Amino acid sequence: MSRRLRFRGESRHKVDTKGRVSIPASFRRVLQAGDPDWTDGLNPNFVIVYGDRRRKYLECYTIEEMEAVEDRISGMKRGSQKRRILERLFLSQSMTTSVDETGRIVLPAKLRDKIGISKEAQFAGAADTFQIWEPETYEAEMEATEEFLDEQDDDFDPLMLLDEDDEEDI
Repeated sequence: MSRRLRFRGESRHKVDTKGRVSIPASFRRVLQAGDPDWTDGLNPNFVIVYGDRRRKYLECYTIEEMEAVEDRISGMKRGSQKRRILERLFLSQSMTTSVDETGRIVLPAKLRDKIGISKEAQFAGAADTFQIWEPETYEAEMEATEEFLDEQDDDFDPLMLLDEDDEEDI
C-alpha cells in the first residue's frame, strides 16, 4: 500500500515584480505525486482556487485532489443551486498552473491583488491542500489560533478537537 503525501509546514517566500514565487520543495513533491501526468523531467500541474471572497488566502489543490472535488460536484443534481454555487467557486474561479523548472509559479496580478500579496507570500500546509497567504494576514490568523488556545483549560489537548462534530464551528 502506497503512502499518501500531505502538505505540511509553513514557509515564507519572496515574490518578484512579475509575480513569480518559489513553491516549498516539500510541497513540490506532493504536487508531483498528485499529478497523474507528471513524470521525471516534466513540471507538475496543480489548481489554484481563488473563489469565495470571504477567504483571505488562495487554496491550492493537486490535480488528483481537484478531480475528486469535481467528481463530487458532477455527481450533484444538474441545475441545483448547490451545484451551481460549487461550480462557480471551484471550477469557474480556479486556474490550472504549473511549477517551472526552478520550482516557481507565477501568481497573476488578479490573484495577488485579491489577497493583498506584494513582496512576500506565506505558504501553509493543510494536508490535502496548501494555502498561499499575505504574510501579515497569516500572522493575524495564527494569533487568533493562539488566543483560542489561551482561552482553554490548562489540560486542553488540541487533539481533542478531532473528537468533536465536524459541523461545529470553533
